[in-house]
Amino acid sequence: MLSLQEISDRMEIEDLMVRYSHAVDTHQWDLLDEVFTADAHIDYSAMGGAVGDLAATKKFLAEVMPNFLAFQHLIANSTITVDGDTATARTMCHNPMLVPGADGRQSLMLCGLWYHDTFARVDGAWRITRRVEEKSYLFLAPSAG
Repeated sequence: MLSLQEISDRMEIEDLMVRYSHAVDTHQWDLLDEVFTADAHIDYSAMGGAVGDLAATKKFLAEVMPNFLAFQHLIANSTITVDGDTATARTMCHNPMLVPGADGRQSLMLCGLWYHDTFARVDGAWRITRRVEEKSYLFLAPSAG
């Protein structure tokens, strides 16, 4: 049976991951300061992205995300393990992205991945200290017609 503290911790961690998705999908990069520790290790290389700390990740996202016409980060099926003031999680992410084509047509890129996260409680709040993506699939659906 889960303790009330572990239930609370899990809910706070799930909310943290939703806040990550919201920050990225709304291009509010500074909100990531409330999601990650400043020295977090963030590895997006499995899906062709950058590897670095929070500052490098914010710069990468600010440069890359405006190239997509639309996108959503949909997260689910988190397996969270809490151990005092640290935790780990494996979370599924489905990330459809609308890609502009050179001919003016749009294509839909479907990205499926898992986030492997390590968390720490810092000053009473959970933060991600390490995020590594694991690729499941990447599919580009060409536009019709």
